[in-house]
Amino acid sequence: MGTRLGELVERLGGELAGDPNIEVTGIAPLADAGASHISFLSNSKLRAQAAQSGAAALILAPSDSETVGATYPGARIVTKNPYAYFARAAQYFEALTAFVPAAGVHPSAYVAGSARVDPSAHVGPNATVEEGASVGAGAVIGAGCFVGRDAVIGAETRLFANVTFHAGCQIGARGIIHSGAVIGTDGFGFANEGGVYIKIPQTGRVVIGDDVDIGANTTIDRGALADTIIEDGVKLDNQIQIGHNCHIGAHTAMAGCVGVAGSAKIGKYCTFGGAAMVLGHLTIADHVHISSGSMVSRSIAEAGQYTGFYPLAKNADWEKTAAIVRNLDTMRDKIRALEKTIKTLTEQK
Repeated sequence: MGTRLGELVERLGGELAGDPNIEVTGIAPLADAGASHISFLSNSKLRAQAAQSGAAALILAPSDSETVGATYPGARIVTKNPYAYFARAAQYFEALTAFVPAAGVHPSAYVAGSARVDPSAHVGPNATVEEGASVGAGAVIGAGCFVGRDAVIGAETRLFANVTFHAGCQIGARGIIHSGAVIGTDGFGFANEGGVYIKIPQTGRVVIGDDVDIGANTTIDRGALADTIIEDGVKLDNQIQIGHNCHIGAHTAMAGCVGVAGSAKIGKYCTFGGAAMVLGHLTIADHVHISSGSMVSRSIAEAGQYTGFYPLAKNADWEKTAAIVRNLDTMRDKIRALEKTIKTLTEQK
């Protein structure tokens, strides 16, 4: 299935330079695109490649349009953010052919008598929806999923196969949770008495906002007393661990294998590279960006990019090293002053 360029631009915006009646069927990379494809240019360094592309149309920025258009014979969709436009166009083309599960409950699924499943929702084979749970309009509960008692699944939210969504937890509208994710497990809470660990009941929930994506095998612990909060628009990659009572601000994104220890509070519009770690009980401001593999060991009050990780060592040695590194600027200034003094004294002789 395809669409006319004019129809696409009417739907998504942008300025079309070219024939609006050109039929396109999908999106492809610059080097692979053919006469029925759209491609996009989000990096000006690839202007030459874009100009030689076989795509029927290119999505590109105003600053690239004139240069590329001088030799590129196809149509152009000019927009301020070509990459975001590409993402929306890709969503549109996917929707044209996407498989939409039929509404209703599969015969092999178990839905408790007091559970509320909207007639437009889908509950797949061998799924379980426990007492008091609610599944909203257009939601999809994939094969083998578990939705615990009194849990809430918002409208148009999709749980892929074998997601576990524990009792009392909530997710808003249009969410996506990929296979193997576990939401609402007990947080790691224990008291130590004489070397013996005493479990602290984890009685909070996980409360997730709208438009949240959660990757495969990611785990989010329920709160110990208060709730673990994931605000609107958060994007979590695969194999991420979010500890109990964490609060993740709206539109924050985390790449694979990030770990956030309990009671950390992370601001809005933050990003975390793969395998970054955040220690517990820290506060991170809005618009903070943590590089891959970095260890956040202190609270961050100012927006910006942060990078760093000390090598593993005995704690006493690590503290000494950290103190030395922190004072390197002062030591350098003192050495420069001493060198200047020695030079002055030497010249006076």
